[in-house]
Amino acid sequence: MRPVIIFLVLAGAGIIAWLLVVRPKNTRHDAPSQEALTVSKHTDSFNNAVATTLNDYGKLTEQFVNWDSAGVAATAQTLTKDLDNVKLDELKKDTSGIYETAQAFVDNAKGELQTIASEKAIRPQREAFNNLTDNLHQLLNTVRYDREKLYLQECPMAFDDTKPGQWISKKEEIRNPYMGLHHPTYGKGMITCGETKQTIDHTGKE
Repeated sequence: MRPVIIFLVLAGAGIIAWLLVVRPKNTRHDAPSQEALTVSKHTDSFNNAVATTLNDYGKLTEQFVNWDSAGVAATAQTLTKDLDNVKLDELKKDTSGIYETAQAFVDNAKGELQTIASEKAIRPQREAFNNLTDNLHQLLNTVRYDREKLYLQECPMAFDDTKPGQWISKKEEIRNPYMGLHHPTYGKGMITCGETKQTIDHTGKE
């Protein structure tokens, strides 16, 4: 009887050892690492309104690329409505005057859009577009829009081949809205003329 008991004890010990040592090695799975999500300091409605504005601004830029003055005028009206939907009220809780500064840039941008919508010739439309870009750039940096990385780009010869003009793009590749595809002198030969002057990045990502 005693040998049987000893056998059972040893067998039990062996099973326990297998469960504690061997089995975990065979069944362990390393959990995949997950990238931490960046939390925006703005509300979803605010971010969505800015994103819509930037999407229509991109449409406006492409219409300048195509020398589409009629399309430019129509999109300028859409952009004005987009900016009306960017509610800056949530910035009022900031005590450093960000709300007032941001509101001034919005108002200035809407004034430039009114010029774009009312002008028939593409040269004054482009001049207003350059001013619009400056105000949107300042607005994005003031509110620290943090949903996406953007690029401030510049053509060094946008006006009379001597004066620069700027635009905001979601891509690093240059697609010049001042030279475009139908320039009377250069045709489409200067579509890639320009460079990125600044990366607008408040996303907090490396």
